[in-house]
Amino acid sequence: MVKRLTRRTLLKTSFGALLTILGLGSGGYVYARNIEPALLDIQSIQIKHSLIPRSLDGVKIIQFSDTHLGFQYNLNQLKRVINVINSFQPDVVFFTGDLMDNPKEYKEIEELAPILRQIRAPLGKYCIYGNHDHGGYGSTIYKHIMQGANFILLQNQSRPIIGSDGSQIYLVGIDDAMLGRPDFNLAQQSVPDNAFKILLSHAPDLADRASQYNIHWQLSGHSHGGQVKIPFIGALVIPPFAQKYPEGHYLIGENNKLNLYVNRGLGTTRLPFRFMAKPELTIFTLRKAEAPFS
Repeated sequence: MVKRLTRRTLLKTSFGALLTILGLGSGGYVYARNIEPALLDIQSIQIKHSLIPRSLDGVKIIQFSDTHLGFQYNLNQLKRVINVINSFQPDVVFFTGDLMDNPKEYKEIEELAPILRQIRAPLGKYCIYGNHDHGGYGSTIYKHIMQGANFILLQNQSRPIIGSDGSQIYLVGIDDAMLGRPDFNLAQQSVPDNAFKILLSHAPDLADRASQYNIHWQLSGHSHGGQVKIPFIGALVIPPFAQKYPEGHYLIGENNKLNLYVNRGLGTTRLPFRFMAKPELTIFTLRKAEAPFS
């Protein structure tokens, strides 16, 4: 605990000094502490592939990630973002990990499942473990909350998403890279080779491994987009397994077979700041394509 507090204090001090050097001063501090963390950037992405069945063309998926409740993000903010999610009328919702910053110390655990249960998604709500969900003896706590909220927790497991004519795509959920035991073979053992596959992996840097397993899209979080990005210096918060692919869309592997999208998340960790890394909600729309890649 002493080491963690010391690291946090050092990062805060470094951030304040850098803002002063850049001439942002107290105004920059207020913006990064109070304004940008409360913003919401909504990104819209099309997922196109020839293996997507026509019956699933137009299916809307919303990804949210990394709330880190208990550090800076609170229940009122969670309720507001759930209202935003529902306003888009998604068919499917993904949560890609790190619900609470410290599950063992979080004081409002009993309120979480009823709030998350309000998310409406007729084709299913799915989640995976992040490193903070495993940390602080949180694995069982997180599992209980998400199952109580009618999310399907995928820990090295897969599930089909089924169209109106019975056609399927497959959702594959991998365990966290830092504190879990990711197993790609186990996760895909019941997935047909010729099916379209979406991988949920909290850690984006697993994409290099995922590209070897005939996976078409990977959706990740964990990075917070760097959380605090100083011009000419770079990001201050870059966790392990998010250093190669920190945010946005990437094409990975031989012939760019894997599309990776890294969501910046909603909350903060280590530092209660966001600067040039707005909180993000991502809306994906499935599209049947004539060619395998687009």
